[in-house]
Amino acid sequence: MPVVVVESPAKAKTINKYLGSDYTVLASYGHVRDLPPKDGSVDTENGFDMKWEVGADSRKHVAAIAEALKTDDALILATDPDREGEAISWHLKEALTKRRSIKKTTDVKRVTFNAITKAAVTEAMANPRDIDVPLVDAYLARRALDYLVGFNLSPVLWRKLPGARSAGRVQSVCLRLIVEREMEIEAFRAREYWSVKALLSTPRGQEYEARLTVLAGTKLDRYDLENGTQAELAVQAITSRDLTVQSVEAKPASRNPSAPFMTSTLQQEASRKFGMGARQTMNAAQRLYEAGHITYMRTDGIDMAPEAVQEARAAIKDRYGDDYVPANPRIYKNKAKNAQEAHECIRPTDMSKDAANLKISEADQRKLYDLIWKRTLACQMESARLERTTVDVGSADGQVVLRANGQVVLFDGFMRVYEEGRDDAVVDDDDKRLPQIMQGEKAAKKAITPDQHFTQPPPRYTEATLVKRMEELGIGRPSTYASIITTIQDREYVRKEQNRLIPEDKGRIVTIFLLNFFKRYVEYDFTAALEDELDHVSAGEGDYKDVLARFWQHFSAAISETSDLRITEVLDVLDAALAPQLYPPRDDGSDPRVCPKCGLGQLHLKTSRTGGFVGCGNYPECTYTRPIAGEGAEGDERVLGEDAGEEIWLKSGRFGPYVQRGEPTPENKKPPRASLPKAKGDFLPGWSPDDMTLEKAVTLLTLPRPVGMHPDGGEVKANLGRFGPYIMHQLPDDAKPTYVNLKEFLEVFEIGMNRAVELLAEKRANPGRGRGAAAKALKEIGEHPQDGGMISVMEGRYGPYVKWDKVNATLPKDVEPDAVTMEMAVALIAEKATKKGTKKKAPAKKAAAKKAPAKKTATKKPAAKKKPAAKEA
Repeated sequence: MPVVVVESPAKAKTINKYLGSDYTVLASYGHVRDLPPKDGSVDTENGFDMKWEVGADSRKHVAAIAEALKTDDALILATDPDREGEAISWHLKEALTKRRSIKKTTDVKRVTFNAITKAAVTEAMANPRDIDVPLVDAYLARRALDYLVGFNLSPVLWRKLPGARSAGRVQSVCLRLIVEREMEIEAFRAREYWSVKALLSTPRGQEYEARLTVLAGTKLDRYDLENGTQAELAVQAITSRDLTVQSVEAKPASRNPSAPFMTSTLQQEASRKFGMGARQTMNAAQRLYEAGHITYMRTDGIDMAPEAVQEARAAIKDRYGDDYVPANPRIYKNKAKNAQEAHECIRPTDMSKDAANLKISEADQRKLYDLIWKRTLACQMESARLERTTVDVGSADGQVVLRANGQVVLFDGFMRVYEEGRDDAVVDDDDKRLPQIMQGEKAAKKAITPDQHFTQPPPRYTEATLVKRMEELGIGRPSTYASIITTIQDREYVRKEQNRLIPEDKGRIVTIFLLNFFKRYVEYDFTAALEDELDHVSAGEGDYKDVLARFWQHFSAAISETSDLRITEVLDVLDAALAPQLYPPRDDGSDPRVCPKCGLGQLHLKTSRTGGFVGCGNYPECTYTRPIAGEGAEGDERVLGEDAGEEIWLKSGRFGPYVQRGEPTPENKKPPRASLPKAKGDFLPGWSPDDMTLEKAVTLLTLPRPVGMHPDGGEVKANLGRFGPYIMHQLPDDAKPTYVNLKEFLEVFEIGMNRAVELLAEKRANPGRGRGAAAKALKEIGEHPQDGGMISVMEGRYGPYVKWDKVNATLPKDVEPDAVTMEMAVALIAEKATKKGTKKKAPAKKAAAKKAPAKKTATKKPAAKKKPAAKEA
């Protein structure tokens, strides 16, 4: 009986069910041969001949296939339907021929199927073909290029940059993207700007928000209001004028669904929605494919088979009704340049089965299948129909105009099932609902709020945004993205924190080295152009050996030029290239290269096996070092003194001033450090860098401070957090720790065990005020004498305050809650309301009717942002 070979045992098991006992189905367990990692595996002197070797793990699998062929003279190669799958089939045929297991009489056929279903497998078996030679040639070219770059460039890195582990044709370009984004972030300088919003009301009492777009008769650009003073003048301009609705324009709009998934978009969406990495996504997709639940998961294609489109339309009609099925099927055209490699999109093999029907037990597979199923159904659903409304409200003299935007979903269409995620949060005023607003009617001003903003640096890449950017630049192929991103993390060139990719110092040094000595080979357009050439090869339009010859001619010359360079020469070049980042001008005008510790030596870029760093040229007399990321580069650092034989430093980083014990070294990159506490009201005054002493710094570095062992088990610790000082403790049987805020800053250093146990017991008995919990009323004073509504004295995080409606007024430090009178409370409320720009409260009965919309006023910015207004008054 014919021997059928696939890659994995899971796939073999599924296919065996469909083919039955008439076939022997075996697994190759992936690639069976590779180039041995030694010189001469690609012979550049003899037509780029390649010397292949069967891997140790693969020998037994090849032997099993050879044994099966002894009893049958037919071999069916059914590996994956892409370039890698074609290569595995070619390798198997070559390896088995070399073993003489394939004879002249052996019938060798190649079959491919895009989904592991009975229909797909049966059809493939009925339509065998020969191995696709151009696809194999494209694979050979890629493998040879990766070998030539990696085998020749990596040793240069090892010799010139101790600690650097490897370089790669696509890997190094991917790393460059991450490093350059980090340098953009570090070079970024925030720009202040302001906007003004008004809470307006219709004559019927319905509220809506509008943004100032015209001031002094001129359209406002984003940065026209540069500071708080200008924003407050704009507030006064609005306050002093009556406003009327000038125009109300409602336009119909529609939103179309996204195309079905291909490899890169699946990786992006799984990252956005579930935080899944590219490798994690592909592993889950591989299992789903092998189980027959989805089509092949490595594809550049977005088209769907006609029968799949009809299945999707039938499933939509069955679940959601005729209104959600468009009159004509949606057609998506492939963007892939090479039609031979553009398979069908990634979709379920049975559209009628959702994740619940399949009862998938593994969480990643279940989430991913649900995502694929929803996206596939949505791509064949009716468009969403919307109505977008734009309202302009202005003064009669044309000096001020405010605009309100909103939209109403008239018919949800595909949005009922699925909406594509976004890489970064986008605030969109168009998503708001507007009340009924009529042209010519008055717009009452409820509140006018100036908002301070700062421009933000470009965000670090996530795996999703990195994949998207690589795809845009034409770097690599979707099937390789997961392994590339994994490799640069395994090499410790990049680390992942909170789903963002951050370059390590080692990764920076490697990138700067390549940009200075091998720039051509990490240029985005060069890498993309090489991909295009390889696409031509796979389409049968080029000779892969010609591609290799052109590449090797220039690359070998570049290798030769750097082979004679000494490490010191390389470091001098890199030091000069990184100088603007490593040694920026200092505010005091002093030489940025002078060592801040000894004051004599010059700072230089140095390398070690753990990466690059900046060190003093007076070593070993002076041991000063700092990371190349730039902390302390601007001269904002000094030694406060010594403690226990270690220097205590005051430094300034991206997130503010901090103290540090000792200096970073290649072996200890992150010595103990602690941020200086920031002011949080009167109870937490904060510590200024100018006032820092050795004693304060050593005290700060003791945090988190162990208070002692709780009588019921577990250690009690005191620490400083974003909301001030606190203690924490977790009982052995508790799922999470209990936190108690401390009222006095110094308590974090002084609180004893008895007091800590008492506070923890009170908190556990009355969990009360967690974040978002209702504040505790200390005293109710009574109804507001003019406008109604209860006035209370509340217990707040930062001390007691008077509360009335939406106004919170902090009590003066010398006033106890019990001493607050009605007269005093009304005065505090009036003063705070004036500072916030709010108008006099409407009668109580109307306020009750508009309770829900009034929630918007609670989001007004803190009064601190309106200091310019208080100054003018």
